[in-house]
Amino acid sequence: MPTRDDDHTGTRIKEQRRLAGLTQKAMSDRIPYSYSWLTQVECEARPASVDFVAAVARALRIDVTVLTGQPYVTQMQEDRLAELIRPIREVLDLYDLGNDPQVTTRAVAELVAATTELCAQVRAAHLRAAASALPDVITELTVLCWRSPTTELWRALASAYRTAHDITVKLGYYDLATVALDRLGWAAERAADPCLAAMRQYFRGLVYFRGGEYSIGLRLIRSGHSMLDADQSTRASLTVAGQLHLGGSVLAARAEQTSLAADHIAWAREHAARVGDASKVHWLNFRPANVSLHEMSVAIETRQYDEALRQARAIRLPASVATSRRAHYFIDRARVEMELGRGEPALKSLLAARRTAPEQTRYHPGARETICGLVDLSRRAPEPLRNMAAWIGM
Repeated sequence: MPTRDDDHTGTRIKEQRRLAGLTQKAMSDRIPYSYSWLTQVECEARPASVDFVAAVARALRIDVTVLTGQPYVTQMQEDRLAELIRPIREVLDLYDLGNDPQVTTRAVAELVAATTELCAQVRAAHLRAAASALPDVITELTVLCWRSPTTELWRALASAYRTAHDITVKLGYYDLATVALDRLGWAAERAADPCLAAMRQYFRGLVYFRGGEYSIGLRLIRSGHSMLDADQSTRASLTVAGQLHLGGSVLAARAEQTSLAADHIAWAREHAARVGDASKVHWLNFRPANVSLHEMSVAIETRQYDEALRQARAIRLPASVATSRRAHYFIDRARVEMELGRGEPALKSLLAARRTAPEQTRYHPGARETICGLVDLSRRAPEPLRNMAAWIGM
């Protein structure tokens, strides 16, 4: 059985609660979870689910990463990913410095193609490859936008900033991801592209989803829709509107607005029926299968685990579904199985997630907490579980 030190989510929750001067009873009064639930998390008898951590972070008015311990720097150093973050941070700060005559750029068409390839790499969960190539692409596009700005260049730069957001979120650098979203907004405004602006509101909504501020997240979703109100006749605008509905569904579920969550799913399904497989439109993975995945997520967020498992079993992911989305499905399914006390199936789902997208799975806080939960459930952890626990750093 793997052993754990004191650096885990339950211990961090206990420490931050005590720093805030709160007893367990006082803390439980501030969150939508019972006293028993809180005490079990703090003593490692129950995993700290992402929704629980978000509720505690909101109640204590601290960033969620204080509780999750993200970014997982030790593992990132082992994987030589940590060294890729500083160059991304630096290029995100070039946006207002104007032209740099020392920078030699590729042709516009080549850079536009490079931004598309970066999106494809992130969807394929090749985080190292995307993070390595991203700084040069942003540098060159930034310089070109100052030298001879065009709508095409601003859109390409916005896409590169979106990739910076995606990478930093997956690696747990949420503060840097927020900076990337600010830059995305800056480029989208200059591109005069309402789809890009609305897409940014979707990602901003997810920031508040992770942080437990669901009312603000829902306001951002409504804001995104308002940006598209003038024209929802194009495939791109329908796709972004559908993705906004998917974001709204999980935010509403966390906010315990089940009727609104169901409405968002229904609206998203209508959009998906109109656009079909629009997974490469702004690389949002929007398609009918993604609506089904979010419907399962709504059941998870409302703790209807039996229903979530029923839906998970019914989902048949097309071969063309993005690797990153497929891995996310396995991670969500593992959590459901674990919550229902089904340790062996949960482990199988986690192993499937690892095979599908190892980098993404290793740095996913939900995967980590599920592994911790399985360790707690096991009187004697099987070797595959011990290996998984060691792999994430337990």
